[in-house]
Amino acid sequence: MSENLNLLAEQRRAVILDEVRRRGGVRVNELTKRLGVSDMTVRRDLDALARQGAVEKVHGGAVPPAEASSHEPGFEAKSGLEQSAKDTIARAAAELVVPGQAIALSGGTTTFALAQRLADVPELTVVTNSVRVADVFHSAAGGSAPRPGSATVVLTGGVRTPSDSLVGPVADRAIDSLHFDLLFLGVHGIAPQAGLSTPNLAEAETNRRLVRAARRVVVVADHTKWGTVGLSSFAPLDAVDTLVTDEGLSQEARAEVREHLDNLVIAQAPPLRQ
Repeated sequence: MSENLNLLAEQRRAVILDEVRRRGGVRVNELTKRLGVSDMTVRRDLDALARQGAVEKVHGGAVPPAEASSHEPGFEAKSGLEQSAKDTIARAAAELVVPGQAIALSGGTTTFALAQRLADVPELTVVTNSVRVADVFHSAAGGSAPRPGSATVVLTGGVRTPSDSLVGPVADRAIDSLHFDLLFLGVHGIAPQAGLSTPNLAEAETNRRLVRAARRVVVVADHTKWGTVGLSSFAPLDAVDTLVTDEGLSQEARAEVREHLDNLVIAQAPPLRQ
């Protein structure tokens, strides 16, 4: 009997670990229904997984261990990942912008791709904490002699991160005094329980300020970001108005997103030329 119980425990814990990795977090009450066991049994399983370092226990459930997502790759390292998906997402997200709006773009390689799509939209006011994004609009405007109708760019100050974002108290104070129609937000990770997250604590605080200053929040993230949890969460999923992602997002993940968000945009890749 004891061998069967041990086998069942191993099976349960494998299911729990798969859920944590796939969804970015689990709750005890969800697991009791899924596994058909008591909450005490689930908590014992979570304790065992936590001792192994496979999960981190939080109030009411568990998330992936923070150290697994505490590394922040540099801009160049990230720019080559999922490039076609990022371009497709950028094309779809650009359709949400109309001339004359005040918009904000956070740092990140997907927002950088979006900036290239928006460079010719007239009369935009662009707030960004990304050096790379600011350079795109500056180059499109003609450098020191801006062309008529080119974007007005507000670049926050701050300390530069490995992903070329400006963060910290200087950036935070600049953002606190501003308001914009749309925020396009790149993220390190997005998950049902952990929400939006990043491995950089200072960037998390700056992103919180961006979210508070925006009338509408649009997250631009390829499907690989789903289920990833960074060291610091900075906004819940219900703070997001629209998620723009690519066709790689699974049907199960899409259903979970729609439980939290009103608008999910699955960007379609352009057809191949014959």
